[in-house]
Amino acid sequence: MEREMGKLVAPSSFCWNPGCELYGKVVAGNIRKFGRTRAGIQRYQCKVCYQTFVETIGTVFYNRHRSQETIIECLALLAERNSLAAIHRVKGVKEETVMDWLRTAADHVERIEALLLANYKLNRAQLDALWTFVGHKGEKRGSRRRQNVAVSGVA
Repeated sequence: MEREMGKLVAPSSFCWNPGCELYGKVVAGNIRKFGRTRAGIQRYQCKVCYQTFVETIGTVFYNRHRSQETIIECLALLAERNSLAAIHRVKGVKEETVMDWLRTAADHVERIEALLLANYKLNRAQLDALWTFVGHKGEKRGSRRRQNVAVSGVA
């Protein structure tokens, strides 16, 4: 998603091809609808460079095998403090997959928060806890304790 004068614009508002002369230029009139994928996702084409892309490019949903609803539901379950194992049992999605979605969602915080707040009974504190969870994954809690080493006399 690109920003134009401080607001978010849809990924279908500009060409994603870095080699195009209108690359990243918002609402230049060069983007047209270009059919749908087998999964029903809208495709677009640049009229200048003829490159195609889908409406989910640049989002957490891009190139995913699960539906947008499933991804959002899993993120909402995490925000409600459900464990990864519980989500795996309930939704049938691997823990590693949910963690990958969560890491990707961290790059798209504004849009994901808007979806979660609009569609689920979540509050701001739950979302803050979710993003804190993302930030601390893989890190050890606390600082390392100094080990007491008895002097043995051996150098």
